[in-house]
Amino acid sequence: MTTKDFYYDLPPELIAQTPLSDRTASKLLVMERETGELTHRIFREITDYLKPGDCLVMNNTRVIPARLYGCKEGSGGKIEFLLLKRLELDTWEVILRPGKKAKPGSRFVFGDGLLRAQVLEVIEDGKRIVRFEYEGVWEELLDRLGEMPLPPYIKEKLEDRERYQTVYSKIEGSAAAPTAGLHFTQELLEKIQAKGVQVAYLTLHVGLGTFRPVSVENVEEHIMHTEQYEISPEAAEIINQTRKAGGRIVAVGTTSVRTLETVADEDGTVKPQTGDTNIFIYPGYKFKAVDALITNFHLPESTLLMLISAFAGKDKVFAAYREAVEQNYRFFSFGDAMFMK
Repeated sequence: MTTKDFYYDLPPELIAQTPLSDRTASKLLVMERETGELTHRIFREITDYLKPGDCLVMNNTRVIPARLYGCKEGSGGKIEFLLLKRLELDTWEVILRPGKKAKPGSRFVFGDGLLRAQVLEVIEDGKRIVRFEYEGVWEELLDRLGEMPLPPYIKEKLEDRERYQTVYSKIEGSAAAPTAGLHFTQELLEKIQAKGVQVAYLTLHVGLGTFRPVSVENVEEHIMHTEQYEISPEAAEIINQTRKAGGRIVAVGTTSVRTLETVADEDGTVKPQTGDTNIFIYPGYKFKAVDALITNFHLPESTLLMLISAFAGKDKVFAAYREAVEQNYRFFSFGDAMFMK
């Protein structure tokens, strides 16, 4: 199985640059996994496909303003930091651009000296471990100096930061949004719950590796990035009781899928836990915990496209993508959605 097997042509004009004014107004392409049958709907009509006794599993991570612009101490050369993972209180794993000359000991300044950083170590893929120095409250400083780390295929400026957050985001730590959840409003969630559908929240802090195309020719040789997750006792109980009662586990987004499949036993039972996952799901994988999936449309040759191909079958997924292109669906983070059932 090669990475090229997961390539498809996408007209650039179909890459959504801005979110719709109404989160629930996106198109929804419904796929029957067994047959590949496709139905065109609007996202707010997802309620027609959710049944009493189902459980929606949603990722409540919150995106931090993880992009910082500053300069090198001394030379004044411009630098961009992208915060990936908090390792300790003031120590982070980051990507630097340009980063080749940022050796251990290099120092950088942000916001006229409000924030300073020193490179401690160079790690794999050119990433750095850095320690920040500042006075005051980190979160307030980051909110003041940082920018939302929108993916590189989005060229338009985001006017409202909250549009790159789900309405149920709670636990800060992501470098990217779990974008399948962007289609929900509180009103829609209340309508879903009123129908007898339970909601369980887990946390997986999304890293930028999620969106990167696979660079190796042989899919099986790809090394997946690691991401931090947490499933609470309350969420585990809701999920397990749903399965025991015969309801469906409906994952909202591939991040929820990866977390559930990481922690699930062979019978689909999940246990409350915290950890790191580097699970890589591609065709041939046997799902244990997920029965249906709400997801956006993904980049060619990406691990996320491989994941949904494993879930619904590559030929059916690519047929659906061809249909979506023909019908001018909007793709990627601010784009339209699929429901695979």
